[in-house]
Formats: sequence, C-alpha cells, structure tokens
Amino acid sequence: MSLRCLFIFLGITAATVVTAQGSWRQSGKESSSAVYQTEDNYQWSTWFNVDHPGGRGDYEQLDAIRFYYRTRVCETPKAIEARTTEWIPARETGETVHADPTVGFWCLNEEQGPQLNCSNYAVRFLCPKAHNSINIQGTWGPWSDWSPCPALCGQVGVQLRHRNCQSDSLLCSGPKLDGKACNGPECPKTACSLQCVMGQANSDCECMCEEHTMLGSVRSAGGLVAKGAAILRSGKFLTLTDHNGHFRIPNICPDGNTTLTVRLKGHAPLDVVVPKSSERTSVLSVQLKRAEKLHVLSNPESKVRRAGQSAAFCCKVAGTPQPDAYQWFHNNTLMEKESESTLVIRDLHPEQSGEYYCRASGPTGAIKTKTATLRILGRDEHSCNPKPESHLIRLPHDCFQNSTNSFYYDVGKCPPSRCAEQLDNGIRCKDKVSYCCGVAKMEERQLTCQGYQLPTMVVTKCGCQKCVDTKAIVHGRAIAADNGEPMRFGHIFMNGVRISRTGYKGTFSIQIPQDTERLVLTFMDNMQKFVNTTKVLPFNTKGGAVYHEIKLLRKKAPVTISSTETNTLELGEVESQEPMVQIQIPPYSFYKENGEVFTGNVSASVTFLDPRDISTAAAAQSDLNFIGDEGDTMPLRTYGMFSVDFRGEENNEPLNAGEVKVSLDSAQVQMSEHLNTMKLWSLNPETGLWEEEGSLQVEKKKRGKREERTFLIGNMEIRERRLFNLDVPENRRCYVKVRAFRSERFMPSEQVEGVVISLINMEPKAGYSTNPRAWGRFDSVVTGPNGACLPAFCDEQKADAYTAYVMANLGGEELEAVPSAPKFNPNLIGVPQPYLGKLNYMRSDHEDPRVKKTAFSINVAKPSPNTAEEGNGPVYPFENLKECEEAPFSAAHFRFSRVEGDRYDYNTVPFNEDDPMSWTEDYLSWWPKPMEYRACYIKVKINSPHEINVRSRNMGGTHPKTVGQLYGLRDTRSIRDMDQTSVSAVCLEFKCSGMLYDQERVDRTLVKVIPQGSCKRDHVNSMLQEYLVNHLPLAVNNDTNEFTMLAPLDPLGHNYGIYTVTDQDPRTAKEIALGRCFDGTSDGTSRVMKTNEGIALTFICGDREVTRQNVFQTMQRSQGQTVGTSIVRGESRQNRRRQRANAPRSSRRRSTRNPEGKRTKARN
Repeated sequence: MSLRCLFIFLGITAATVVTAQGSWRQSGKESSSAVYQTEDNYQWSTWFNVDHPGGRGDYEQLDAIRFYYRTRVCETPKAIEARTTEWIPARETGETVHADPTVGFWCLNEEQGPQLNCSNYAVRFLCPKAHNSINIQGTWGPWSDWSPCPALCGQVGVQLRHRNCQSDSLLCSGPKLDGKACNGPECPKTACSLQCVMGQANSDCECMCEEHTMLGSVRSAGGLVAKGAAILRSGKFLTLTDHNGHFRIPNICPDGNTTLTVRLKGHAPLDVVVPKSSERTSVLSVQLKRAEKLHVLSNPESKVRRAGQSAAFCCKVAGTPQPDAYQWFHNNTLMEKESESTLVIRDLHPEQSGEYYCRASGPTGAIKTKTATLRILGRDEHSCNPKPESHLIRLPHDCFQNSTNSFYYDVGKCPPSRCAEQLDNGIRCKDKVSYCCGVAKMEERQLTCQGYQLPTMVVTKCGCQKCVDTKAIVHGRAIAADNGEPMRFGHIFMNGVRISRTGYKGTFSIQIPQDTERLVLTFMDNMQKFVNTTKVLPFNTKGGAVYHEIKLLRKKAPVTISSTETNTLELGEVESQEPMVQIQIPPYSFYKENGEVFTGNVSASVTFLDPRDISTAAAAQSDLNFIGDEGDTMPLRTYGMFSVDFRGEENNEPLNAGEVKVSLDSAQVQMSEHLNTMKLWSLNPETGLWEEEGSLQVEKKKRGKREERTFLIGNMEIRERRLFNLDVPENRRCYVKVRAFRSERFMPSEQVEGVVISLINMEPKAGYSTNPRAWGRFDSVVTGPNGACLPAFCDEQKADAYTAYVMANLGGEELEAVPSAPKFNPNLIGVPQPYLGKLNYMRSDHEDPRVKKTAFSINVAKPSPNTAEEGNGPVYPFENLKECEEAPFSAAHFRFSRVEGDRYDYNTVPFNEDDPMSWTEDYLSWWPKPMEYRACYIKVKINSPHEINVRSRNMGGTHPKTVGQLYGLRDTRSIRDMDQTSVSAVCLEFKCSGMLYDQERVDRTLVKVIPQGSCKRDHVNSMLQEYLVNHLPLAVNNDTNEFTMLAPLDPLGHNYGIYTVTDQDPRTAKEIALGRCFDGTSDGTSRVMKTNEGIALTFICGDREVTRQNVFQTMQRSQGQTVGTSIVRGESRQNRRRQRANAPRSSRRRSTRNPEGKRTKARN
C-alpha cells in the first residue's frame, strides 16, 4: 500500500492518537511515537462495523461504511481509530493490521500466525465539525499542565490534564479530560541477595548447579507421548520435549525448591517441583491433563427491585485454567468499569432495567452466561396486579351455563410473575426468600347444574407472598434405538459422579439438584451392550416432572486387529451405500493407560451413528453445541459420530491410540462451503459440549486400482474421550414456535406444560444441496406456559432449503399434530396463509393414512423482513428468541394435542398439574400438600354390550372443615375387552384420604362410584369389603346403582382393586398408578386394559340405549358454544383410544400461588 498517515486511538480520551507509517504491529517496530492533538473544531464519529472476519479477513472500508450510513462520515476524515468488538485497541491484539483515514481499516487472515484469523474490528473517524452549524455551545477554558507521570520503574503510565467549561448556561462539546502515555524511570540494578541451598546464583539471580542434569518425560492426557511440550522456569523458556516426549535440562539444582512449568497445547499447564536429590542426574516424569474449557456453573438470576434498592448479579464459571477476566453487558452494551464475577448495582433507577449477562475469558477461550432480567418498579407501583386475569375452566357435561351460553366458567388466575423482594442489608447473588404473585383472596360460587349445585372457588384478588418451593424431576426410560430393548441396571452419571441407576425395564427418575443450569447425564451400560450415551435433558425450571425416552446405540461387535500392523476400519451403516468414514491406525499406535506401548491383538469396537439413517437421529449424543471464540453457544451440523472402544484381547484392559487418521468421503458433503469448515470434535461428558480436536484437509487418493476419490483427512488421538464427531458450524438459524394442548379445541387455557417437543433438522432437498433423507441435527425443548421455541436451521433465499420433522411427547404418550389432509385448515394448524403454503406443512400421515399422526414436517423458511405476514411467527430469526418466547397466543404457531380420551376432571379448587407453583392453600384442594402428590384409582368392571361412563364424586367425609363439601368430580369411559365384546373396565380416579393442607387431621374422603345409565352393583371385592368393615366408620350402601365408601387411608394394592402411588409430581403419580390399574398388578404397567385382573367393583348394566347424553357426546355437540375459540372439529377420535391407556390430565389450567398466611374466603 502507499505510505499514508495512520492514526490509532490510545484509549484514554478523544484527544490522543498515534501516527504510524504503513502496516502497524503490536511490537511497535514500525510505529512512530509521535502524538497528534485534536483541535476543538474536530470530533469523533460513532463506531462502525460493516464486515466480519470471515473469508479473507475483516474489511472496514470507508466506501462501504458510507454506503450503509450515508452522511454519518465526513468527506475527508483526519484520523481513524480501531478496536475489536470486545473493546481491545488494535495495537494490543498482536495482529497485523492496515489503516488509512481516507480508505478505511483492514486485516488479512493470511498475514496472521498459523491457525489464526483476524479479530472482528469496529472503527470510527475523526471529522471536522459542520461549518454551517450555529454555535450554541459553551467555551472551554485553557488546558491545565500535565500531571506527573504515575508509572513506577519499568512501567508505562498515563499523564492527565483537564479543562473547565467557562459557560454557565451552555454545555461545552468535547473532552474535559485528556491523557498521554508516559514511561516510568529506569529501575535501579540491585545486587542479587539470593541464598542458594545448592549451587550458586547466576546473573539472573537463579540458583544453578553446574554438575547436575535433569532428565524428564512428559505424557499427555491418556498417557500418550507429549511431543513439543514447553518446559519453563519462572516464565523463562528452557527447552521442548522431543518426539518421544523426553527432555534434558543441565544445571538445574535438585534442592526441592525449584519449580518448572510444563505447557502443551490443549492441556492444562502443570507446575512440578524438582525433587531433592544428591545424585548428579535426576529423573522427572510428568503426566498432563486435558485443558478444561470454560463452562458456566451458575448464571445470574433475574430480579425484581424497586427504585432506590440494590441488586447483585453473579456468574460462576469454571475451567482449567480458571478464567482471568470478566465483562458485564447491559442490554448487549459493555459496562466498561465492571470486571469482576459479581456485579452490584446500587440506588437503582428505571433506566437500569433490562437484560444483564456476563462474559468470562481465559487461556482456553471465553463463554457467556444466560441473560438475567432486572425489572425496576416505582416506589408505589404494584408488583402484582391485584385484579385476576381471566381463566376459563370446563364444567361437567350436565352443567351448561345459560349466562355464558357455554360449558365454561371464568374462575380467574394470578399471573405467574415475580414480586419485588423484601431485602435485608446483605447483597446476595441469590435472594434469600423469593416472592411471587399469587392468590390473596378467593370466593366460593355455586353453579346451577342439572339437579344439583356445583361449588367452585373463584380468585377475586391477587397479591405477593412467598413462592412455593418446587422440585424439578426428570424420569423416563433408557432403551435401544433399534428394537426398544431396555438398558437394565445401567449407571447414570452427572459431573462424573454416579447419581442413579436404571431399573429392570430401563426406567429412571432423578430429582434435579437446585441451581442446576444445564442437566447433563451420561448413561453407562454394565452389560456392554450399548454405547455410553451423554444427553443434555431439558427440564422444567419451575418444578414438576418431564419424561424423556433415552435412545441408545447398540455397541458394534468387536473385531480383532493386530497392534503391529496398519489397520483400516470403514464406517457406514446404510446398506447399498458407500462407507462415509475411514479410520486408519498405524502400527505400534496403541498405548496402555500408563503410557507403555501395547503389542498384541486388540479387540476393536467402533460404533458409527450414520446421519443417512433418519431412525438414528434420536440417539444423537448431547445437543450438538459448542462454545465459539466470543463465548456464544453455537450449533453444529453432524456428518457422523463414532464411539471407539479399544481393549487388549487377552486381559480386556482399555487402550488409547495416537496418530489416528480419519478420512471423510467428500462425496458425502454436498454443501461445498462445508468442505473448508469441517472439523473433528470430541464430547466433554461433563459439560455435554463438543470441543475441537482438529481440522480436516482435502486430499485425493485412490480406492482400488483406478478409482480416485477425494477425502477430508485429519489426525487425532484417542485418549480418555471415546466419542467423536465430524461436524461443521452452521450459522443459518431460526426458532420455530410450537404449542401443546389438552384437546383439539386448542384453547389458550388448555395449553400443556412439560411436553417434550423434538425437532430433527433434515438436510436440504434434492437440487439444492444434499440428500433430503439425511439428518443434520436433533433438538428438544420443554413447553412452558407460552409454548416452546425450537432451534432449527433455516434459509431466507430458498424456502425449501432446510426442512424439519417435529414430534411431541408427554410422559411417553405421543401427541397428535393437526391434520393436513384431506382438508387443509390454516385456522386449525395455527398459521395463516400464504406463509403456511410457503412452509409446506404436512402431517406424517399426509400421503399414507396408515402412518401414525404424531409428527409434522415443514420447510424452515426464514421470514422475510419485507413481508408483513411473515413477521408474526411461527418461524423467527435467531436473534429474535425473546420475541418468540413472549409471542401472544394470537401469533402464528404450530400445534399438538393429546389424543382425547373419554375422561373429564373437575376440581372445586382449580389446580394446574403442569405447574406445581399454582397450588393453592385450601381445605378443598384435591392435592393437599405440594411436592407430595398421592394418586388413587379404583378398578371397575362393567358387564354390558356398551362402553359406560363412570363418575366418582368426591366429598369431605370425616374432617370437620370439609365434611359434605365437594372436592371434585372424575368422569371416565370404560374400555372394552379385546376378546369379550360384552365386558369392559375402567380405572377411575378418586381423591385419596389423608392429611389436609394444615397437616393437623386426616380426612377420609367420601367417594361415590356412579355408573351412567341403568346399572346394578353385582360384586364388591371381598378383601376391600373386609377392610372397609374393619376400618370404621362404614359408609351406607343402600343404593345398588352406585357404590359408596370412605376411601382407605392405606395404599392397599391390586388384591383390593385399589391403586395408590405417591410422587413429587402429580402427573407422574397418576401415570404410574394408571399403568398399574390397567395391568391389574401392584408393580407392573400396561397400555392395554386387562378387564379380569385386580378388580374392586363389578356392575351389570342394561343393554338398552341410554337416552341421557354422556359427557363426550355433549361436548362434541356443543363445540359451537365454547367461549374464546370457535373451530371446526376434525375426524372423531372415538376410535383411536380403545386399546391404549390415556395418560391422566387436568382439563384446566391455573396459575395461583401459595399465600404466606391464611386467606380470607367469602362463601355464599
């Protein structure tokens, strides 16, 4: 480039810049020390960043900046300043950069060191002030003298000067403070006073023993030879290890006080003390450990404060080595004065509200925490609106309300929001006591139904009280991906510690420790049938249980190879297609864990997860994320994962391998841009994040005598980690909005939380990039009160570039998607035209009605900013996650619904089983104690040619506060026996007996079991009858059309026809109890009703048609009368439920919270 003046800002004030000639480096060899002072008629522009350091480098050219920002840059800038986006001045980055005020700033990747790229820079320009502007600014006084240089000897400091504005009524423009760099005095040379135990002090004041030699060997993680490790003493380089990992250092004193530092790329630095010895030669053996990437242990916590209060945010980040710098950001703007892991803000003002997050950095990289929200209220502002929100519940089939012309009634609810904390004098990262918006007052209303009055509790006032303590749980099954075989008695690890085991059927249940931010579990099979599998499981942070089905890859049968020969293993699991990957192991590459070379036969098992096989997507390890250079969590697109297991054939000892060559057939990579970004990754089983092992280079080689193929080839070492990935980062990302519902009415009040929504990213369609049958990524998200936002790859230019396959699961039950054929209804699907047509929505049975209806596929077309109808969901740009999460119900979204079983639940005190925090302290609560939920079922056999609806009416029985008052109703239709057409059975829920919420006295619930229509009680289980007789009082049973009992206090079991399960999550308790009831056992489970097993009651019902409508007939005929939504019902679901168990569920939602004290009730 031609020689021009280069001005680079020092970072003190806008009045100090540095002039240099041509290229400029941090070393300063080519820079000038001249200082240029700005004049009062010049000012700095705003910062510009129009390019990113991809491709050849970072180009912040003046012409490009003018194109985007027009008149914001003057015609002839006088100077230019450059900083990275992390606010590091260009002179401090150590990178080769170029700048010219009239051209711009640029940094070329090819001019940086090996494997290094340019940083992302921002620039600003020094421009003259407008000559035609009217001077309405104040006048500055003269500058003061420069302050003395504060630098100590051998240091650099800053001299300051200042000036004052001489106008009283006008503001002065420009800096008040100016600074310039200065050098401290030379340090005086002092005589070395070091007293050496051995040897003598040299000129560097270090003890040296001329007759002693230190010999050493360094092993890397896994015991492999550490070639090229650096040995340092007091930061001074001494030597490097040779190809065998050996080193030799003369003149080191073996006095027991000398410390050496060993450094190796990808490993944690290690300080070792030279042992004390009187020999002329000492031997030192060093074993290094892999450097631990930074990972977040705890994120800052969201807070609600009032103006004038204080707030503290903390981020806890771990790694080896530890982070050495912290930065805090407010609404994505760097807070320059905050550099600690704790951020304390005092005397809060409204403008300080918003989002805060922390960025930690260290030698191994950087990482960002999740954002925390600070909400600042006025001193007299309500933090909880006392007026309840509208919340509709569905009433029984015989309780139609003429006043609302529907079967729905508004019982109100309080918003699930946090309240301002009642602070003490301490500043804490986590508030000692949390306060939530909950129910402050309820009133009882009597609703007129057919022949009876139905009581219901209505929220009339909300207020702040202590939040209900909740516990989060994950449970599920670990099974084989190919045939569903359970992993029996396998170990489950978290953070390297075994925390649980799977059962005989592969089931597991884990209570998540408090403050867990990211749940990473590793499933290990004792029987060695399955590959060790690490999963990142989403869970409900508000509490409650989430069900996950863990799919495991079956371990490949081992083959015997010789460690003294070159071995090539081909990986690919799709028949009639070429292998995707080759692994080549040179001779003598196997090592024992102690570092010794292994010779002999090796039992090698390499299991490959082939992305061309869609059925393996759910078995993908972890969540395919890594941490980028700037600390952001970034997604990966996989081209295959492989798990390795090398063992000595004779003694089965595990082996490591060095210098393994991995080759990926480039014909499998149809996206040409991926060829240059393909890398090898290994999985960190404790963080669940992928970490880079190395890059792959394009190389041509022959396969056979004539065929020449192109491969991507890289080298790796197989050490303590055994799971590897061939991936590329992908930055074309979006979010897809999905909601789950209790039924196909799709009402806002019937949304279901805790549903696991999974999305498989399918590869671009034929003709664009690659095979549509291959998958690239698998993600799962748990629905909250406002649905879920799933990450997905997307494309703005071509609508069908990326497709996605979406499924939903609740407690092992697959939810149904909205049909796309034979009638395509955008109102049911939840997305309006024409955007829906662009997304090409299709349910899984669109072309074949025999296929299950539990998934849908879409084109993930990124919304166009110039098309209004695409700006309201269901696909959101990646940067609009918050908009997706907070989208109103009216915004476009995709929908799933539970397969509507013939059941109905009604609680006098409404409770949302998806949200444990909605529990209300009331004597008539169905669940009397939060976080300890007891589910009870009674099994009833029906002898009738028809399926019969059976009701349980549950009332207070023996407690003086509840006697004669209704707890709730349960309606359930019987399920016909597959072999006996005139026999059916029903598992009917009733309210368990036990302590009420005050924990002072038990109540034995008075339960009436009432079959619909003309039925007669035929038989009562003899053991149940005997129990009831022996545990007085005994309920009167004069009416043979029904059965009445005071519910047992004891968990009786299948011999009595009573099924009781207690769990920390209500839905889990009901699922387990219902499965046992269907099976008719006390420890089994079934999805098929067994009508002759574990029966409590038998009724004989007449074969005449019933004139009275049952609940399900009524609900089907009253769709047009529902409040809030009018929809067209699709095909009837009556024929879908016959031979399957429908997981229990509540028919309403509620979000009230536990008040601190007793509540005032007004009863009519």
